[in-house]
Amino acid sequence: MKKYQLMAPGPTPVPSQALLAMAQPMIHHRTPEYEALFTEVRRGLARIFQTQTDVVPLACSGTGAMEAAVVNTLSAGDTVAVVRAGKFGERWVEIGKAYGLNVIELAAPFGQTVPAERVAEALGKTPSIKAVLTQHSESSTGVLHDVRGFAAVTRPTDAILIVDAVSSLAIANLETDAWGVDVVVAGSQKGLMLPPGLGFCALSERAWARAKTSTLPKYYFNLIQERAFVVKSEAHFTPAVSIIVGLREVLRMLEAEGLPQVFKRHDRLARATRAGVEALGLELFAKATPSPALTSVHAPRGVDAEKIVAAFSKTHNITIAGGQGEMKGRIFRLGHMGYAAEFDTISALAALEQVLAELGVPVDFGASVRAAQKVFAEKP
Repeated sequence: MKKYQLMAPGPTPVPSQALLAMAQPMIHHRTPEYEALFTEVRRGLARIFQTQTDVVPLACSGTGAMEAAVVNTLSAGDTVAVVRAGKFGERWVEIGKAYGLNVIELAAPFGQTVPAERVAEALGKTPSIKAVLTQHSESSTGVLHDVRGFAAVTRPTDAILIVDAVSSLAIANLETDAWGVDVVVAGSQKGLMLPPGLGFCALSERAWARAKTSTLPKYYFNLIQERAFVVKSEAHFTPAVSIIVGLREVLRMLEAEGLPQVFKRHDRLARATRAGVEALGLELFAKATPSPALTSVHAPRGVDAEKIVAAFSKTHNITIAGGQGEMKGRIFRLGHMGYAAEFDTISALAALEQVLAELGVPVDFGASVRAAQKVFAEKP
C-alpha cells in the first residue's frame, strides 16, 4: 500500500478540520444557523481578499467566477485588453470573444510575462479600453504577473482591472483595496484548501458602478442581485452549503496562521522546490517572477514530461500535473499550495529523483532534498 499524495496545482488536499466539518449533517440554507455561518464567512473572506467590500460567493468553478466578472462589468462591443501569457490568459480571451467583446491581446511567450509598461502603452494608444484582464498567478506556466504594476497604470484611466486570483488567493500577496484592483475572482480548490465548487467575486465600488450599466446577458451570475442577498447573509440561489461549512474552518485556520505567515510559508515551499529541481540539473520553465503556488519544470532532454507525470502516479501514488496546450509533453508542474508543508515538498523531490532514475536519467540521489533542506534551514 502506498499513501496517496495530491501535489497538483489544484485541486489540493483538504485539511481534516474542514473534512470533518463538511461531514456534519446538512443544514438548510434559509435558517438562522446558515445566516450565522455565512456572517462569519463573509468577514473572513473580506480579510483574505484584503478588501472592505463584500465578497460574493457563487456555486461554480473559478471559470464561472471569471465569466461572472466579464458579464457583470462589460457590454457587447466593449474593448478589453487581455494579458495572454498562458492557458488561463487564453481563457480570458475566449470568454471575451464568446460575449462579443473586442479583445486586444497583450501576448508574451508562455513562461514569461507582460510588463506594466506594455499595459500602460495599450491604454494610452486605445483610450476606449474598458477593462484590463489578467491572471495574478498563471498556473499553466508558473509565472506571477505584476498585478500591482497593472493596477498602478490602470487606476488613472477609465478602464477597470479584472484579476484572476484562482491560484494566488491565500498564496501570494494581493492587496485588493490598497493596490486599487477593481475585480478579483478566485476559487475554493487551491489556496482555500477546499473541494472544487465555489467561485468568488470581489468588486470595487468602481466595478459595482459598471455593473449597473452592463448589458451583457446574465441570470444566475447576476452579481447585483447576489449582492443584495449577501449583505443580509442570505442565499439567493441554493449555495454549496457543505463547502461553505468547510470554508468557515479554513478561514479560521488561515486567521490563526496569519496572512503574512501564509504568504511566507508558500514562498519558502516554492523556493525550496525550485532549489531542489535545479540541484538535479533541471531547468525551470518560468522565466519571469515565479509563482509561489507551483513550480513548472522542463522535462530532461529526450524525456516526455507526460511519462514523468505517469510515473509519479503509478510508482509512487502521487498526483502532479503536466503541461497544457503547447506545453504538453514539455513540462511538468509540482504544486505547493494550500494545505502544504515542508515535508510535502521533501517527499515530492525525493519521488522526482526516483522517477527520473526509473526513466533512465542520471540522478545524484539526495541532491534535491539537500538543496530544499538548506532553504528550510534558513533563519527568518
